[in-house]
Amino acid sequence: MSSNVVLSAAVRQNLLSLQSTASLLATTQTDLATGNLVNSALDNPTSYFTAQGLNTRASNISNLLNGISNGVQVLQAANTGITSLQSLVENAQSVANQALQAPIGYDTKSNYSTTIGGATSSDLRGTTTYSNAVATGNVLYGGTAGGTTAATSGATLGATAGTLVSSTGVISTSGGTTDITSSSFLTAAANGLSTSSYAGDSLNVNGHTITFVQTAVPGAASLTSGEYIAGTGSNVVTDGSGDSTIYLGTSTASSAATVSDLLNAIDLASGAKYISAETTGTATLAGSGSSVSVSGVVTLSGSTGASLTVTGTSDLLHALDLTTATGTGETTLSAPLATSSASLGTPIQAGSTLTVDGHTITFVNENKSTLNVVPTGSGSNGNIVTDGNGDSTVFLQSATVADLLNAVDLATGTQTAAIASSTAVLSTATGVTKSSIASGVLTISTGTTSDLSITGTGNALSALGLAGNTGTQSSFTAARTATAGSLAGKTLSFSSFEGGTAVTVTFGDGTNSTVKSLSQLNSALQADNLTASIDTTGNLTISTANDFASSTLGGTAGGVISGTATTALSFTTAAAPVVDAGSQTTRANLVTQYNNILDQINKTAQDASYNGINLLNGDNLQLVFDETGKSTLDIAGTTENANGLGLANLTQGTDFVDNNSTNKVLASLTTASTNLSSLASTLGSNLSVVQNRQTFNTNLINVLQTGASNLTIADPNQLAAQSQALTTRQSIAVSALALANQNQQSVLQLLR
Repeated sequence: MSSNVVLSAAVRQNLLSLQSTASLLATTQTDLATGNLVNSALDNPTSYFTAQGLNTRASNISNLLNGISNGVQVLQAANTGITSLQSLVENAQSVANQALQAPIGYDTKSNYSTTIGGATSSDLRGTTTYSNAVATGNVLYGGTAGGTTAATSGATLGATAGTLVSSTGVISTSGGTTDITSSSFLTAAANGLSTSSYAGDSLNVNGHTITFVQTAVPGAASLTSGEYIAGTGSNVVTDGSGDSTIYLGTSTASSAATVSDLLNAIDLASGAKYISAETTGTATLAGSGSSVSVSGVVTLSGSTGASLTVTGTSDLLHALDLTTATGTGETTLSAPLATSSASLGTPIQAGSTLTVDGHTITFVNENKSTLNVVPTGSGSNGNIVTDGNGDSTVFLQSATVADLLNAVDLATGTQTAAIASSTAVLSTATGVTKSSIASGVLTISTGTTSDLSITGTGNALSALGLAGNTGTQSSFTAARTATAGSLAGKTLSFSSFEGGTAVTVTFGDGTNSTVKSLSQLNSALQADNLTASIDTTGNLTISTANDFASSTLGGTAGGVISGTATTALSFTTAAAPVVDAGSQTTRANLVTQYNNILDQINKTAQDASYNGINLLNGDNLQLVFDETGKSTLDIAGTTENANGLGLANLTQGTDFVDNNSTNKVLASLTTASTNLSSLASTLGSNLSVVQNRQTFNTNLINVLQTGASNLTIADPNQLAAQSQALTTRQSIAVSALALANQNQQSVLQLLR
């Protein structure tokens, strides 16, 4: 058989076409299978090697993502540890705050003390001394006509007695021609005053009652205590204070009441007469009073202490020819006091009072010589009677301005009274001047016992010119001159105590940076960690503040009082604080709790690791972000155990013993908390950087891979269509080859 196969041009052409189609179809099938248009450098060297470089870089970066992911976990582990540590620090702060709220821990704090006589919490300067001051009222004038003559110390407080005088001589009942005399009977009889009987009637004279009864006067032995027969042979019984009873008897009896009896009773009531002595119930009367003239003119006299006022039946007063009114009705007659050059222009009314510094001065319409006028324990001086304690009675019938001023001085303490045998001897207190009158003006000494305060009843204030310019004020006051205690103007210095500010205080009235009260002193001492207190005896104590209750004043840890206010003021040696055992036991238990928390802080810091790296235990973390190793992040670890946080175990008996030691622990806890917060912020910032880079690298890998794919990837739709077209082409080529081959067979048959 021949070794050479001769193909016709048509067959050869068809075979070549079929071979080309088969090759293209195989390539298309490979591209469809790989999804890439470029599968080798032969396909497209540029695209192939570029894509390979991109994929290699993406692979390298992908390998770095594992390290970055581990770094994220290391940071999160550290952050978890910080959160736990922060919580433990807060627990420790809670324990320290319990120590602050516990009892102070000492029964007595270290202190100095000194006694300041008379010092109080409102005034530390000591006993305030007072000196006399004077107060003046309005000008007082005498009774001289015109009212312009200034009164003097001798001016009487009362005035000239007023009188009631019958208009004509009083005629007796005996024929109507004989004038009555003082011995004339009061009722119908020969030479009697009246044909009427006055039994059951009464007279009221200056507030005192005269009663008429139709019986004979009782004997002295029948009188009750305090009653007196008003003179030998008198038909009047008096109580000694102005009230009387006239016993009318009978007109023919020798005991029948006379006009003289009536006039004596009226004088005892008006104060014109008084009882000067008494023997077995029979009184001796003194004083000049009412009278009947030889012509029968009746004169009723008042006293120098009060105006005369008489109220009685009209018939009785008509019988005395003092009124024209008749009948059984009452008539009131009055005769005012008459002022003179010897009296004040305005007499003081009887019954008026002055209250001077709580003591009472009473003005009475009596003569000081009245029987038993000096009570037991009291004494008389001039025209006043004093009880020696400041209360006085002024007798208007003879008292002068000088007597009044003595009474005022006794009330203020300007003068004192030594009482012996019912006599008061007055003396002026040291350092004061008696009250006086000059040019009609009262100069009243306040005394040193209390500030002057005068109130009054009746017309006493206005009559003495003490009722203000308008004459209507109800009080008269004046202050003493006060001098502050021994510390006034003195200074006291305190050196720095427990880091406080040295303090120097000057005692004064509390203004211009001076110290007067305890609260002001404590405000100044606060800067030096000291506090002050004072008791009722004036004992001033300087103590440590509560925060430094364990410290000793003057010791190596504290300051000392470096100065004294005066040579008479010295402080005691500082005493050490006295421990309160119960409170310190409580504080010791809190120390144990605190130390347990620190142990947990150490353990938590050790456990905050991931994959062998612990940023809270001093380990460092390095993260590589790119395939060249040039983009990195170095995170330095710190030691966040108790020591690293600046926290040390506490010692019982030393720590938490007072607020100062507790505050030091709280300060270190605050610093630790601040450091943890700062570290958490730093780690959080680093974590954010790492997470951002992790996201960046992930996205970059996608970009690189996408870029590589874009260089080599095939279009499946195009390849599918191309594969289908090549398959069809291959089928046609096979058919064409068959036809070409048939043509050759036909020619060959012809040759056969």
